[in-house]
Amino acid sequence: MSPTRIKGSEHGVVRLFAVDLPPEEARRFDQRNGSWPLRASLGADWLDPDHLVYFDIGDLEGVGLTDYLAEGHGISVEELAPLRQRLDQMTGHALIVTSQAFGGKDQTIKPRAPLRHVATLHEDRPPVIFEHLPSDAAMQPGSASGADRDTTPLTKGLNRRMAFVLLALVLAALILVAMLT
Repeated sequence: MSPTRIKGSEHGVVRLFAVDLPPEEARRFDQRNGSWPLRASLGADWLDPDHLVYFDIGDLEGVGLTDYLAEGHGISVEELAPLRQRLDQMTGHALIVTSQAFGGKDQTIKPRAPLRHVATLHEDRPPVIFEHLPSDAAMQPGSASGADRDTTPLTKGLNRRMAFVLLALVLAALILVAMLT
């Protein structure tokens, strides 16, 4: 696979790789003992292991790789349809790398053997829809959803300070009365 530029702003991209290693070597591929063969093979400068899924495809028995990608990673059925046969015939180990694995850092990955790029997919996210606010009160400055001015964060802080000062004055008065008696 040729080098791939990853932008720090990338979101929702899921990269699938086959791992072409014999079973015993495949089990050690993700171990980190001073070095990390998986990251080296991916050619990444920085990689967050919490956003990688490295697994034996045989562990998906009864689910299948296609359904796992759809249900576990939010890939649309339409995007997976042309890949279904190839994905469901895969065996051995696989690596799924999500956009979050790159930690929002710009970098270029240079995958090499034993990794073999299978597909770059996209999470199916509903579009963001901006609607008009429900009332004119919601548009008033300093007022969230028509709330009274007494409940804004500024007045809440002021009310707390006033309560603290009042409490301190009452305590000082009690101490003074106790000392005089």
